[in-house]
Amino acid sequence: MAFSGFSGGILLRVAGLVATLAALAFLAALTHWYATITICAAAALAQAVLLARYAARAGREVGRFLDAVAYDDTTTSFTGLARNAGLAELAAAMTRVMEQLRRSRAEREEQSQYLQNLISHIPVALITVDEEGGVRLLNLAARRLFGTSCPRIADFARHGAGFAIGLESLKPGETSIVPMERPGGALQLKAGATDVVLKGARQRLISLQNIETELSAKELMAWQTVIRVMAHEVMNSLTPISSLASTARDNVADALLLIAPDDPARTALGDAAEALETLSRRSDGLLHFVENHRRLTRRLAAQVRIVPVRRVFTRIHRLLADELQARDIAIATHVDPETLEVTADPDLLDQALINLLRNAIEALRDTPDARITLSAAAQTGGRASITVTDNGPGIAADEREKVFVPFYTTKRQGSGVGLTLVRQIAAVHGATVAISDTPGGGATVQITFC
Repeated sequence: MAFSGFSGGILLRVAGLVATLAALAFLAALTHWYATITICAAAALAQAVLLARYAARAGREVGRFLDAVAYDDTTTSFTGLARNAGLAELAAAMTRVMEQLRRSRAEREEQSQYLQNLISHIPVALITVDEEGGVRLLNLAARRLFGTSCPRIADFARHGAGFAIGLESLKPGETSIVPMERPGGALQLKAGATDVVLKGARQRLISLQNIETELSAKELMAWQTVIRVMAHEVMNSLTPISSLASTARDNVADALLLIAPDDPARTALGDAAEALETLSRRSDGLLHFVENHRRLTRRLAAQVRIVPVRRVFTRIHRLLADELQARDIAIATHVDPETLEVTADPDLLDQALINLLRNAIEALRDTPDARITLSAAAQTGGRASITVTDNGPGIAADEREKVFVPFYTTKRQGSGVGLTLVRQIAAVHGATVAISDTPGGGATVQITFC
């Protein structure tokens, strides 16, 4: 139907040409009208040329249409062809096809833009590694994770041998936990891989998800379970022991009052009284110790709100000013920018910073020219970090993970609870805690709010 007008035009032109040729044959065979014969011959030639041009135009337009389809050129127009009555239906059909192609192209571009935005904003880092060892960081999360460009697979070694080996040995369809070393502290990443083929070239797509917070939360939950069970069993055993020791001590004390000063049994009862006093005092001390550390088993609930960091620093400085002055420790605070805010529970944040500052104060006990720096800074991606830095003896590399274990301490009279509680507070805020060396000596503890 679309070509009925075109077919009709061809038939009319062919019929006219045939009629002219018939007239020319008749005149040439039966008359000597040479002028008329010449005119008929010229007319037949003209009709043949016009017929060829008419048929060729449709072919040219169809060829132009096919080229537009082949090269995805949806701007091609056939309005000129539409002005020809015989080819109008052909032009309309090709125009409908081009409009459909334009709609399909717009849908593909919208879908491509959607996928680009989705990849760019998902929190999982995505990278590709080609067969020649080239690396491409696909989204914002990947650029934040690596910090700097990473054009070659050999550059993975900058983040630790374990990271490089873990990614190079990762097979398609597999997942594994790989450690990544960064200036702000080591991370535990869940890595997964799959192979894709783009333009005939095979590439490996690798996803990297930071699970440091989840691992810390799981570790804390495990320790809370252990401590809860131990505290329950110890309390069940110590409570009657403490009660019996106190009762026995009082009974011996009453018996001593009834015995004469020169009675030979008085010495033995006196020794028993001292032993019972020691037992009672020690069992009470153990009960107090267990009760004090049962707070680690309580599940923290953060009541978060927007907190100005400068106001938090001022409050903490005022609280510890006398202690710092008595220890002759200088403290400096920096907030960049001054208007920096974090989303946190102010009470829990205060508790975490007080624990970190008290640890720093204790570490600076025998340090001349002792200094503590409390700083906060905005990080890329809307994140923020709070850092406590001292110039004390620092924390050995092999001790940095152990100090987060409940009851483990490097201090002479430490309880081993402070840093564990700091990590617990960070976990409920979705934050991480990392320990590193301070340039020039000392320790740096950084809380990073993700």
